Amino acid sequence: MPAPKPKTPAKSAPLFDGGIRALNVGVAEFALSPRAHGASVLELDWRPPAGGDRDFGLLLARLEDDPDDPIGSRVAAANKQAIERILAAKPMLVDIGRAADNLKGLGPRHLLHAGPPIAWARMCGPMRGAVIGAILYEGWADAPDAAERLAAGGDVTFAPCHHFGAVGPMAGILSPSMPVVIVENAPGGTRAFATLNEGMGKVLRFGAYSQEVLDRLRWMNESLAPALGQALRARGPVDLKNLTAQALQMGDECHNRNVAATSLFARLIAPALVRTAPADVAARVLEFLEANNHFYLNLSMAASKATMDAAHGIEGSTVVTAMARNGVEVGVRMSGTGDAWFTAPAPVPDGLYFPGYGPADANPDLGDSAITETAGLGGLAMAAAPAIVRFIGGAAEDAIVTTKRMYTITLARNNDFGIPALGFTGTPTGIDARRVVDSGVQPVFNTGIAHREAGIGQIGAGIAKAPLACFAGALRELGRRLKVAT
Repeated sequence: MPAPKPKTPAKSAPLFDGGIRALNVGVAEFALSPRAHGASVLELDWRPPAGGDRDFGLLLARLEDDPDDPIGSRVAAANKQAIERILAAKPMLVDIGRAADNLKGLGPRHLLHAGPPIAWARMCGPMRGAVIGAILYEGWADAPDAAERLAAGGDVTFAPCHHFGAVGPMAGILSPSMPVVIVENAPGGTRAFATLNEGMGKVLRFGAYSQEVLDRLRWMNESLAPALGQALRARGPVDLKNLTAQALQMGDECHNRNVAATSLFARLIAPALVRTAPADVAARVLEFLEANNHFYLNLSMAASKATMDAAHGIEGSTVVTAMARNGVEVGVRMSGTGDAWFTAPAPVPDGLYFPGYGPADANPDLGDSAITETAGLGGLAMAAAPAIVRFIGGAAEDAIVTTKRMYTITLARNNDFGIPALGFTGTPTGIDARRVVDSGVQPVFNTGIAHREAGIGQIGAGIAKAPLACFAGALRELGRRLKVAT
């Protein structure tokens, strides 16, 4: 039998067939040498977890989901519960009433403001302007200088809107006789409030307090709120979750763009309004809604507040339940750390300015409206509203990229809020403080820009990002509560 022929060795493939292609992770300078020798280099935007802080990285590891670890399993279970409550929320607009009659504990000389706690001495210009306007509106003083002395003299008590179950856009000033929308989330047992939106131009929320502003506020109190409240009671509650879902599919993100949502609300309320209000009042109310594309913003904020409060106070949870700005600081609340605020300096928004104004005129970011981002709307749902990116200085592709980045810091997708541009994928929902700090990806706010001086008002719109330090502070406090950090 002839011996078998030896096999011919297979010819090896060239090691660098097609040239050298490199993947660079981390320091950009590492790519210089291979690129100088003709290599194609793809650079990844990677940063060390927790910004390279070893001790904080260890804390993050202890707080990670782990079914075999008592802490990891506790955090996972708490977050699961928080997400279930957020997704199950069903915020309904049930009534419109007077703040003093509905906000428990609101005193006769109380003024509520946006963001974490701040005293008059540290308030920014637009917030001071709104305080002056509210004092004049309430009749506690008859001139701006007298109102300022009253505010500075300790005769007015200031507190965050969030401490009273309320939210306010921009300066967020809410006084006892102002009308508020009342939103109930029955599945979560929560109730939230917000003022009625004043429209654009010179408005109190941007710190303007001229006679024009005060006259509009009084008309809203004496005519708009009673007429809308009466119509609402006649037709029954408005399902705000359903309305928001429709608006997202019509090009809104329900923070900076509310054209579709306001139109849908006007359609819902109009029949009852014309049946219950005198003809001239109904006509004026409908004209006001037609001219105010932002009317739905305050409803969206109250709905978001009622939704996120349902997930607040769950021991061990790292889900963020509030983000707010007072024009000096950004404050974050996390479910597992109770009512504590974790703050960092507020950034100046990056955006477009009205003619004659620029970044030097801008006040740092301001307002409770970031509660919409906390609930997965606004900046997190930017892909639903390509038109908004032109308003704040970007392209439609930027909106999609932004929403996709927000998926990396959230725990769920809200399938009730489908985004057409993403194949009706649900909005990013349940910001996880661990993922924010671990990745360095900051939640994005769509926001207006107020002039830094009192009395001038809005000068532009743009985006801002929540500082990482807020989330890191919340996680450190949670670590102390769980006895895995000092």
